[in-house]
Amino acid sequence: MGEKKNKERFTPDFVFESKNYKFMLIGIAFIALGFILMTGGGSDDPNVFNPEIYNWRRIRLAPALVLIGFAIEVYAILLKPDNKEQN
Repeated sequence: MGEKKNKERFTPDFVFESKNYKFMLIGIAFIALGFILMTGGGSDDPNVFNPEIYNWRRIRLAPALVLIGFAIEVYAILLKPDNKEQN
């Protein structure tokens, strides 16, 4: 009889709140977009050099997006939960 009461009152506690998970998804989207922007620029023929590999998008923008994504992930992990009174 005591076990039934314990099972009824049990509510699982998640490590993070929904706000944290939203920021984590935003961070993952930034990281994925950065890696997608890094792709391409190669040449089909190994004897031909394609200078497109050194354009602004692959050298500056994509790594910056990846770093911003990682910063958002750190922020999402360190974000404090809302102060709720728990009895």
